[in-house]
Amino acid sequence: MKKKSLLCIVLMMTLLLFTGCTKEEENNDMSLHIVTSFYPMYVATSNIVDGISNVDLVCLASPSVGCLHDYQLTVNDMMTLEKADVFVINGGGMESFLDKAVSAYPKLSIINASDGIIEMHEENSHIWVSISMYIEEVENIAQKLGEYDLKNAEKYQKNAEEYIQRLEKLKEDMHNQLDSVTHKDIVTFHEAFDFFAEEFGLHIKAVIEREPGTYPSAREVAEIITLIQSKEVNAIFTEPQYAKTAATTIAKETGVSVFELDPVVTGELEKDAYEKAMRKNLAVLKEALQ
Repeated sequence: MKKKSLLCIVLMMTLLLFTGCTKEEENNDMSLHIVTSFYPMYVATSNIVDGISNVDLVCLASPSVGCLHDYQLTVNDMMTLEKADVFVINGGGMESFLDKAVSAYPKLSIINASDGIIEMHEENSHIWVSISMYIEEVENIAQKLGEYDLKNAEKYQKNAEEYIQRLEKLKEDMHNQLDSVTHKDIVTFHEAFDFFAEEFGLHIKAVIEREPGTYPSAREVAEIITLIQSKEVNAIFTEPQYAKTAATTIAKETGVSVFELDPVVTGELEKDAYEKAMRKNLAVLKEALQ
């Protein structure tokens, strides 16, 4: 009996020691855990927190997922959000799962990057594809992170300003080369490029798929073909994240070339990913629209 009692005491002390170490590790974890909803929010935030050692940044959705249309939270997603201090979202309805996340973690601090931007454009949440709107999102994220983490507020702001300078240069270069293109009428794959087109004076005459994954009806395809044949539309633009089946069919019937524009929703987790993708888009547009 004495041996059993002694064994029980040893086991209890071991358990208490293990628990104590866990709590001590938790208390000593001074990192700020930031979770971003998807790829473009990760890229923006990674530039803002660059070089700040106590920040842990992760992307909730895999960088291969693309837009969060009908995205469903997984068990791993919920575990990631449970550890988060701050959740950076695009907003405007892009994160359709947001209510579920808020319900599960009501104390989670949420930074809505589109706050003050999206109100005028309720039907389309792809605002980051406009460089000007993306800059506003960067400003919002930096400001809100600074309010949450006062100690690093100046660093967030400095990083944001440096990133915005690069984005302004990107926008200037794209205007210099696109404002004078001959043909401005285009057909896009889905409604990701409305704000991009608006920024650079392009005219979207038709959209092949209003929602990705919903193949257009025969009637819709015929209408797009008729429209292309009756107007000066020189290019159809698909997106690297989705199949080109419908676009290829339309191209065969009209003789119009198919090109690829990237809405920057997938890619490598690199700080200059947005700039690289947009400069590649610029090269594509120059070739397609001259």
